[in-house]
Amino acid sequence: MLVLSRKVGDSIKIGDNIEIVVNRISGNRVTIGVEAPKDVRILRGEVELELDDDAVMALTGLMSSNEASFSHSAG
Repeated sequence: MLVLSRKVGDSIKIGDNIEIVVNRISGNRVTIGVEAPKDVRILRGEVELELDDDAVMALTGLMSSNEASFSHSAG
């Protein structure tokens, strides 16, 4: 894992077409912006884990087809 220190306004480039920008730092919270092509899937880590858990439960038959909904709040 590459670990970098950044200040507000600093950015990190990933490849030729993805840029991560530090927008704000307040206490222990960092707000970032991600500039990427529309075909690049970007998920917060906890959302990806929740989607994976839902998929496993659906595949193992623990969820009925009515319960297999993905509702996530932004935040």
